[in-house]
Amino acid sequence: MRKQEIDYILGRMLDSHKNVSDLNITVGKPFQVESSGELLSVEIDPPIQRLTPFQTEIFALNLINQDRRLTEALISQGSCDSSYELPGKARFRVNIFSQRGNYSAVLRKLETRIPTITDLSLPGAFNKIAEEKNGIIIVTGATGSGKSTSLAAILNEINEYLSVHIVTLEDPVEFAHPHKKATFNQREMGNDFDTFANGLRAALRQAPKVILVGEMRDRETVEIGLSAAETGHLVLSTLHTVDAGQTINRILGMFSTEEETQIRIRLVDTVRWIVCQRLLPKVGGGRVAAFEIMGSNLRVKDTILHGESEGKTYYEIIQAGKAFGMITFDDYIIELFRQGLITEETGKAYASNRGVVGRGIDSVKSSMGQATTDIGKLEVDRDYGRPTRKF
Repeated sequence: MRKQEIDYILGRMLDSHKNVSDLNITVGKPFQVESSGELLSVEIDPPIQRLTPFQTEIFALNLINQDRRLTEALISQGSCDSSYELPGKARFRVNIFSQRGNYSAVLRKLETRIPTITDLSLPGAFNKIAEEKNGIIIVTGATGSGKSTSLAAILNEINEYLSVHIVTLEDPVEFAHPHKKATFNQREMGNDFDTFANGLRAALRQAPKVILVGEMRDRETVEIGLSAAETGHLVLSTLHTVDAGQTINRILGMFSTEEETQIRIRLVDTVRWIVCQRLLPKVGGGRVAAFEIMGSNLRVKDTILHGESEGKTYYEIIQAGKAFGMITFDDYIIELFRQGLITEETGKAYASNRGVVGRGIDSVKSSMGQATTDIGKLEVDRDYGRPTRKF
């Protein structure tokens, strides 16, 4: 299979459905794309009903394009990450992996246009985040929840108004930022540096004001990131966690028990914002983002330092911090329902606390004059407790 054939197939897959985000190549299935969160088959001429192990392996090897480092990683680690460009159409973040002795590949389509905070309708807290001068900002969520897109919007905002040096460490580079007011140096893992820890260590000698780390994957990266934040840099990064509390616990879990107190103190000094994201199915098709946003105040710092306790959980602190731009997933989901963007079933399915979301949705429905229960007309049972007649 030649590169022209690969490009032809990828082009057909991109054009097969609307809102294509991922291309999936798996043995035993036809070519598939993910459109608005749903996997759909793609018709190819000549038709392919089930991909064979040979076909997926040839496809994977063409995507690797004889790169020795990627080939060694695939053989020794079972998977490798790279990027691929379809000239004139799109760029992809590629993951090739082994499963049951066969090779599969998933290609994430990368947007070429730099998103803005306004375009994405992001919460107002994102403007405050872009104004931070130092510390750590962590954006979390599952794979494909839009973390990189939100970070790109923050960097774009900085690029519009501040003349600073920005260094990004990515795997791979997703958004190619133009030089506006800021000066960008975007480095790609594999081509420009070998590990995030080494790339971050080198970045400290490159005189940046802002550093983007694609992912804090290990203890060493977190430790250097904390050091960078402590020395006056603004560090932005991602983690695969579901909420603010789990994010703090994940970072603490990377260190030994003996180091926990010291790490808590360092987090208190450096953490500025933790933003968590989820993508929810939208009414009428597509998806809409829901956010949990936790800023830094005295209550947050005290909880990071001493841990959560009754009446002093991250959830309760965020609920009480609305005036400072904080919001819980549940309150955000209720607002999405109020705007008619999601259904009641979707809201409850993605809630952190179903009881809170249920009561919030009932309140919204009540204010709109809708019924909040399916229980019919209630009547007093006047015969209750009376002896029954025997005939």
